[in-house]
Amino acid sequence: MNNKELVEAFLEFKDEKNIDKATILAILKDVIAHALRKRNGIIKKKRDGSEPDEDNFDIIINPDRGDLDIWIYRTVVPDDKYPINEYQEIHLSDAKKIDPDVEVGEEIDEPFQLVNLGRRAIIALKQNLENRLTEFDYINLHKFFKDREGDLYTAEVHHVRHNAAYLIDDEGNELVMPRDRQIPSDRFRKGDSVKGVIEKVEMKGNKPVVIMSRTDNRFLEKLFEQEIPEVFDGLITVKRIARIPGEKAKVAVETYDDRIDPVGACVGVRGSRIHGIVRELGNENIDVINYTDNERLFIQRALGPVTVQRLELGVNEDGKKTAYVYMKPDDISKAIGKGGQNIRLASAITGYEIEIQREQDEEDVDLDEFADEIDDWVIQEFKKIGLDTALSILSKDVDDLIRRTDLEEETVYEVIGILKEEFKEDSGSDK
Repeated sequence: MNNKELVEAFLEFKDEKNIDKATILAILKDVIAHALRKRNGIIKKKRDGSEPDEDNFDIIINPDRGDLDIWIYRTVVPDDKYPINEYQEIHLSDAKKIDPDVEVGEEIDEPFQLVNLGRRAIIALKQNLENRLTEFDYINLHKFFKDREGDLYTAEVHHVRHNAAYLIDDEGNELVMPRDRQIPSDRFRKGDSVKGVIEKVEMKGNKPVVIMSRTDNRFLEKLFEQEIPEVFDGLITVKRIARIPGEKAKVAVETYDDRIDPVGACVGVRGSRIHGIVRELGNENIDVINYTDNERLFIQRALGPVTVQRLELGVNEDGKKTAYVYMKPDDISKAIGKGGQNIRLASAITGYEIEIQREQDEEDVDLDEFADEIDDWVIQEFKKIGLDTALSILSKDVDDLIRRTDLEEETVYEVIGILKEEFKEDSGSDK
C-alpha cells in the first residue's frame, strides 16, 4: 500500500467528522510528522543528544489531489563507512543510483513510503489521527456553543435521569439540563422538544459539556424577545429580571418611544402576549413593571399595587442597601406575598433589602411601651399574630384574640384594660 492509498484510507474520517479535506490533510501532516519523529534515527539530533535542530524530512500536501508526498533527506557517506544510520546516511554507491552526480558530504532526497514505518506504527498513526480529529471536533464544538451562551436553544430529550435530562440537537450534539436548571413542574419524556438557553460550556477533561437551562433569567428575557415584537425590534428593553422559577417573576421594561406603553405592549390585550410565556414557564406568574432610575419609585412599583405611606433608604449593619417601607396593616400581607415571594423578588429586582414596617396612627402606641405593665411573653403572643400596637389589639374582638393566641381570657381582658386606661389618660391630658 503506497502513500496515496494510505491517505485515502485515513480520509474516510472526513465525512464521519464533517471536516473539510484541507483541514484533515493539515492534521494528517502533523500526525505523520509526529510518527516520523518517533521513528528511531529518522530525525537529526544535536551531538549532545538534546532536541533536534530540524527535521530531515518534508511532508508536502497536495490538496487538489487529496494526498501528500513525503521526502527524506540523507547525507552521502563513503562506501567503506560502517555502521551507518540508514535513516540519516546513505552510501555513495547507493546514492549514485538515485543521482549519478552526487558526491560524498552532500544531501540527497528521495520519496518515503509510510508502509516503511511498519504495521504497528501505521496503526498507532491512525489512532493518533482519530484522537486529533476528536480533539478538533471538541474545540469547534466548544467555540460553537461558547458563542451561543445566553441564546435560546431547542433540543430533543434523549434520556432522563434523576439528576439531569440529556438532550440531542439537530446536529447530534449532546446537551445537559441538570435538575436545578429545570422548572420544578417540568416533567420530560424521551422525544420531547425542549426550549432553554445555553447557560455555559464547561470542559471535563478535553470534552466540552454544554449546560442548558430553563431557570436562568436570560431564558425569560429571550422568551420576551420571541413573543413580543417590540422587544425583538428593540423598541422595548428588558432592563431587569428577578425570578423564582415556576412560581413568580418580575420583569422591568422601558422604552424610548413615548407613544408606546411598555407594560401594556408586553402583556397584550387580556394577557394575550404574556400568556404564551407563562405557559412555557409552567404557569409562572409574571409581573411586568415600568423601569425607572428613580429608586424610590422603582421600589414602590416593584412591591406591586399597594399603598406606601412612607419610604426611607439607608444602609443596614451589614453595609447592604436597605429600603424601610411603611404601610398600613392591610397592605403588608400583599406586599410580602405568598411565602414571602413578592418581597423577595422586589428586593432582587431593585437591589435593595426591603423591610416592611407598620405605619402607626399618630395616637397609636407601640406595644413594647407597656413592658412595665404587661409581661414580655404576653406581648410576644400578640406579636406572633401581627398585633404590635395598642390600637391593633383594641380594634379586635375579644373572642378572636383568645382564639388566635394561647392566652387565657382573664389575661386578654387584663391587657385590654391596661391599653384602654392609657388612652383615657391621653384623653384627659388634652382637656
